[in-house]
Amino acid sequence: MSDPDVLIIGAGHNGLTCAAYLARAGLKVKVVERRNVVGGAAVTQEFHPGFRNSVAAYTVSLLNPKVIADLKLHEHGLRIVERKAQNFLPAPDGQYLLTGSNTTAASLARLSAHDAAAFGGFAAELETIADVLRHFVLRAPPNLVVQFGLPAIRESLNALETANRLRALTMEQQRLLLDLFTCSAGEMLDARFEHDLVKALFGFDAIVGNYASPYAAGSAYVMLHHAFGEVNGKKGVWGHAIGGMGAITSAMAAAARAAGAEIETSAGVREVLVEKDRVVGVTLDDGRNVRARFVASNVNPKLLYTRLLPQDALPDDVRRRMQNWKTGSGTFRMNVALSRLPSFTALPGDGDHLTAGIIIAPSLGYMDRAYQDARAHGWSREPVVEMLIPSTLDDSLAPKGQHVASLFCQHVAPELPDGASWDDHRDEVADLMIATVDRYAPGFAASVLGRQILSPLDLEREFGLVGGDIFHGALSLNQLFSARPLLGHADYRGPLKGLYHCGSGAHPGGGVTGAPGHNAAAAILNDHRSLFASRG
Repeated sequence: MSDPDVLIIGAGHNGLTCAAYLARAGLKVKVVERRNVVGGAAVTQEFHPGFRNSVAAYTVSLLNPKVIADLKLHEHGLRIVERKAQNFLPAPDGQYLLTGSNTTAASLARLSAHDAAAFGGFAAELETIADVLRHFVLRAPPNLVVQFGLPAIRESLNALETANRLRALTMEQQRLLLDLFTCSAGEMLDARFEHDLVKALFGFDAIVGNYASPYAAGSAYVMLHHAFGEVNGKKGVWGHAIGGMGAITSAMAAAARAAGAEIETSAGVREVLVEKDRVVGVTLDDGRNVRARFVASNVNPKLLYTRLLPQDALPDDVRRRMQNWKTGSGTFRMNVALSRLPSFTALPGDGDHLTAGIIIAPSLGYMDRAYQDARAHGWSREPVVEMLIPSTLDDSLAPKGQHVASLFCQHVAPELPDGASWDDHRDEVADLMIATVDRYAPGFAASVLGRQILSPLDLEREFGLVGGDIFHGALSLNQLFSARPLLGHADYRGPLKGLYHCGSGAHPGGGVTGAPGHNAAAAILNDHRSLFASRG
């Protein structure tokens, strides 16, 4: 293959999405991936003999339906099924909350008549604002442009269209939108509900991938961020990709290759090449140079700007900003092989609740203490754990009669205090996570046949998730929308000509969405066509 038009760094789901769109448009595209498999953090692997699971990313909802349709992912083998129940929250006193199409109302009524009456209204409010987000997901946010010219005119029109969309909201909806972007989830939930489990249902979404208390300012937005997904046309629903998350990226890779893109694995990038203020390609770990007119980065912006780009090639303000790019999810990830299904004290035996997201975090206070403890100690001694058992929906993942479970655990410090290494404590913390589940489902620990452990340090080494950050950068107000990854570069174009952002460090942020890859491809195609027109 001759020099490509576009070189994409990283074959995670956004890099593959970007590659597929560009190749479909007729550009020559090459993707280089450091690992020996495609998929980034959305991969399925055998972690114990006979047991496979989604290694890091572990559930589906935010994957954009337009991306699925445009890339014809179902024709490339993707099949997504919804959970039979959505969420199950057991409490130490034997109470529980179970949500889903047929269970939410009755479960709420058992806990609180007040909350049963308030639940639908709050969910509808969130859905209204989530619809606004859905409108903005597949387009660049307004970008700050300093000099007047065609880009400034274009961004003025973008800002006007954005404002018109927001102006269509009622005044109360606009106030709610402001609250969701600036307030804590805790204060919003305390004002609406009285039962701890009901608050915890929404509060958990506020701390997923967010190393913070649910009472931290801005945590309400993280709660909202997890509300704009859908599965098979059903809004707000969570599901499972048959074959695990790797089925998504395998389908994306197949779509990209079918369109003509080249994907090379075991090809890490040592340095991004810059000549006269323009990015012109990369140097790979094996010493090869690959030149391209456009380079799109699917890696964490902090990794791109502090490790891959020559520091003297960057404007001073950009270098300083990206050195301070906030990362760290407080995440400890595990996969376990099970000899049998767990049985919870609050709801014993088998049932649809075992297909749900099982959230062990019975109150906002519990989540707040978990965060405070992690900051002081390095990890919470009463951690937050979400467990999924995907083999209840997908019998391809484990031997007959046995199961696999994903444990998404918080809070842990991205870097341990006093210079301690996660390599010295990972097994100790893994034991704690399993023991935490065992307190709610006695016998769970004894059913564990094998386990895979990913500390924040493991997530960084294995997947390039700096600080273990599953979002490629915190979803804080100064790292969102027009400020993602920084003001002046929210249009997927970097500060150097020829450089683009196509990963979760760009708008709309983290999660398996495909949206940054889609949007970056549009920016690259626009610049390619402009360049072609100017040459003509």
